[in-house]
Amino acid sequence: MEAVVGLLVALLGVSHGVETYCDGRQNRTQCYGALGGAVVLHLMDNAAGKKIQWKKNNTNIMYWNNNTFVYNEIQDRSLFTPNNGKIRITHLSRIDGGEYKLQLFDSNGQISALRILQLSIQAPVSSVLLVSECLSQGEIRVSCSSEGGDSPHYSWTLDGHTLTDAELLSGNNETNSITLKQQVSGNLVCSVRNQVSSVSKEQKTPDCGFIFINCTSNGTQISQWVFKANNTLCIEPTTNPTTSTHTVGNMPVLAGVLTALVLLLVIGLAVICTQTKKKNNKPKDEDNEQEVTYADVRIMQQQGRQLQQTAEVEVEYGQVRFSGRPQQTVKP
Repeated sequence: MEAVVGLLVALLGVSHGVETYCDGRQNRTQCYGALGGAVVLHLMDNAAGKKIQWKKNNTNIMYWNNNTFVYNEIQDRSLFTPNNGKIRITHLSRIDGGEYKLQLFDSNGQISALRILQLSIQAPVSSVLLVSECLSQGEIRVSCSSEGGDSPHYSWTLDGHTLTDAELLSGNNETNSITLKQQVSGNLVCSVRNQVSSVSKEQKTPDCGFIFINCTSNGTQISQWVFKANNTLCIEPTTNPTTSTHTVGNMPVLAGVLTALVLLLVIGLAVICTQTKKKNNKPKDEDNEQEVTYADVRIMQQQGRQLQQTAEVEVEYGQVRFSGRPQQTVKP
């Protein structure tokens, strides 16, 4: 039976929004319920066999006696479980807030215990909106607003840690608007909560385009935040970096040309070596077929024999040998 009741309670909680719980077994307990949601009030340990009366602002709303209801003014939207003393109320409205008084009676009809609890109804936070803007000196103002939600409380974190005074120019972790210093950046989270809900919103801090200048110009020390796009202070010459950048940019082209030249040189050397190797390996017989040997032809002038008009010249022919297959000797 308890399992069935528990399942019913769970389904009701899902279908009717936010559900809260409050232990009202101590006197003067402050409890909270979500507007339009449900609340579970733990009134006592066990109501079996007991006589109890429950009032709201001194108006009787429930009377339990002999394990049954004598009357229950909120029967259509409440569920009472006697064996654990819990009552669940759904579809909460503003009029459900107020002071509740529980009276327990003994067997003689006398009041044996009296407990009072205060129930407050709050609208849950539905959404959070973050709006940021850059100020004149590079500071960042961020505003956090929530839609719905009664009595909201704000808290801030940056990259998972609570904001410190070194990061805040104005405001604190409990205000809905803060101003961050110039050097602060990261993931900023604003959390909004009340007693019945909690919602958060994350946003990366904007880049306002400011830089910090710290240099000496014309003998004057300059230390301030300036807008980078309009900065004319402490600007270093850009000629050398530009030239260096141009050279570095052409390095891939030069490397490609050198690689191509080396590759062509290697190919040329390989071709020359191949041709030389083929020539050295050619058979000697082929060379013999084409070899021609010439003998010396000497022309000798005989001494002592002269003619008046022409000189008699003795010509001596040597042998002329042609090498080939077959070899033959030709005599003059």
